[in-house]
Amino acid sequence: MTWAEQIRDRAAFTALYRVHHAVVYRFALSMACDRIAAAEITQDVFVWLLRHPDSFDPARGELTPFLLGVARKFLLRYKQTDPRLVPLEDHDLPAETTEDDQPSVVALRTAIAALPDRYREVVILCDLEGLTYEEAAASLDCATGTVRSRLHRARQFLSRKLDSKKRTQKCTV
Repeated sequence: MTWAEQIRDRAAFTALYRVHHAVVYRFALSMACDRIAAAEITQDVFVWLLRHPDSFDPARGELTPFLLGVARKFLLRYKQTDPRLVPLEDHDLPAETTEDDQPSVVALRTAIAALPDRYREVVILCDLEGLTYEEAAASLDCATGTVRSRLHRARQFLSRKLDSKKRTQKCTV
């Protein structure tokens, strides 16, 4: 069965969706900081895949980085067309937390959300989703070296941000 036939097969597509939807959703949620937008973008990615099954070539790489690249394009388009999506730093919204979240986890999530998109993308893909540099590069449509340098820079930003937060907390205690 060819790739396009697999996509058109209901059972095969359902299995593919079950395997990959959570990764796409988490990426969209981390980038958009909006559960509704993330759900819409995730749905758009899989509808797009149904309509364009020949766009993915298994010989060129894995499906997960490909889907994340498609999600990234939908996120960029969504941010341009939807005025509700504005950068987090323009709001004083607290990060969504659960009862189990430690203050350090909340601080890290907040710091990641405050990163510029190009740095946040690589942190989410490599550090949170566990993609390799090559897979992240395929998702972002850039060179592997670009991913490495952005990730290094993003980690520096996060380290400084979290260190300054610790120093501020020590001074106020």
